[in-house]
Amino acid sequence: MYPVPIPFEEKLSFEYTSVGLQGSDIFKPDTEYNKTGVTVRGKCGLPQMTEPQVVKHFTRLSTQNFSIDANFYPLGSCTMKYNPKLNEKTARLPGFASLHPMQSEKSTQGALRLIYTLKKWLCELTGLYDATLNPAAGAHGEFAGIMCIKKYFENDKKRQYIIVPDSAHGTNPATAAMCGFKILSVPVTKDGYTDLSQVQVLVEKYKEEIAGIMLTNPSTCGLFEKNAKKIADIIHSVGGMFYCDGANFNAIVGKIKPADFGVDVMHFNLHKTFSTPHGGGGPGCGPIAVCEKLAPHLPTPKVLQNNDGSFKIIDKYPQSFGHIKGFYGQFLVMVRALTYMVSVGIDGLKDVAQDSVLSANYIYHSLKNYYHAPYFDEKENPFCMHECLITDKTQKEETGITTTNIAKMLLQNGMHAMTTYFPLVVQGAMLIEPTETESKETLDEFIKVMINIAEKSKAGHVEEILKAPQGLFRKKCDDVLAARNPILSYQELIKQG
Repeated sequence: MYPVPIPFEEKLSFEYTSVGLQGSDIFKPDTEYNKTGVTVRGKCGLPQMTEPQVVKHFTRLSTQNFSIDANFYPLGSCTMKYNPKLNEKTARLPGFASLHPMQSEKSTQGALRLIYTLKKWLCELTGLYDATLNPAAGAHGEFAGIMCIKKYFENDKKRQYIIVPDSAHGTNPATAAMCGFKILSVPVTKDGYTDLSQVQVLVEKYKEEIAGIMLTNPSTCGLFEKNAKKIADIIHSVGGMFYCDGANFNAIVGKIKPADFGVDVMHFNLHKTFSTPHGGGGPGCGPIAVCEKLAPHLPTPKVLQNNDGSFKIIDKYPQSFGHIKGFYGQFLVMVRALTYMVSVGIDGLKDVAQDSVLSANYIYHSLKNYYHAPYFDEKENPFCMHECLITDKTQKEETGITTTNIAKMLLQNGMHAMTTYFPLVVQGAMLIEPTETESKETLDEFIKVMINIAEKSKAGHVEEILKAPQGLFRKKCDDVLAARNPILSYQELIKQG
């Protein structure tokens, strides 16, 4: 059993407010200096609390969350793995943490060297020609990648279609649409792969109207797209571009270079593959790497190296599609990522891929006889990649137990739920990604809990499962009521009693 949140109700900070309380002993200066030109606010509406109250309040709140440092967090596709504290140590070095983006090139040579070095690492790992670190997250990287393609075809108005498989992340079609393209959808086959024949049909039908394809490899079905190179060749035959969604790069990093199976542009999630914190909206970093044809269209600013070994920032690049973010991206995330890369080395990154795939297959083969595994086939498809995909089909047909119920039971046992109901092409999906950082003991405990849930369902102990989670800070929510009658503020809650 893993640590679970303390089951009591923590008040809001405003409920601790008492007039006159304060958390510091800073005296008001005799003379106030205001160089901003903005009038000082009289009141900013913050609660009045003592320092001990503030510390206790936020410490108690922190115990009510599941976290990667305290719990097993097997989110499929999201790659929630342990972040080494060495990464945090380097990100807090004064020379990095105290930088300001408006400093001169001369005073930021170390930071520019780090950005340039990380860019070279990403190019080496992918086999691609150039890269940018500017995008702030994975979806932002997708946008940058497709914008590079759009800029490349700027004078070819016929290029209006992007092919997107049904199993793609939802951001893929959204990104293509935002960039002005129309979407052509491709189904997955019964064994979970992008339908090669349907890609061929679309390319033959639209020919030079195809701008490219957005393919996630390894896919969200937990499989390596075995026809990736053939798909790339088909797209390239009409002059289109192959965009690879690199969300699952963790499974192949150091093992294969995406350029070798035809990729022209791909994004990374530094906050996933290269072990930096993420979740809750940030921090993130979503660099893209591109082939030589697309390199001139990368966003600005660019960090380049001078002949004397120093570094410079180029903001005006004639063929660039322009800016995508203020300044140079999420710098401290880059510091963490490069720290991780350098500390484990190329061989270590290869181990990352191998161990993550091994962990996923250990879970897959331990659970395939208890849960429906839609793409498992002893002869044709005996293994998954870094994440395994199972469903609630068996339990739902036998007792009505659903993926949601199984997820709630995991929470009751001190583990975060896996990704549920995604990919959308699989009914009742449970996508499990253990990553390479979890021990065999942790995996065994997870497997034990999952088998126990399946056995309870089979034995008819349905009521216990339906009541889960028990003993946690929050009981099971009424999803329908919450959707129909959302309470979006504390004041509204008070009004409704």
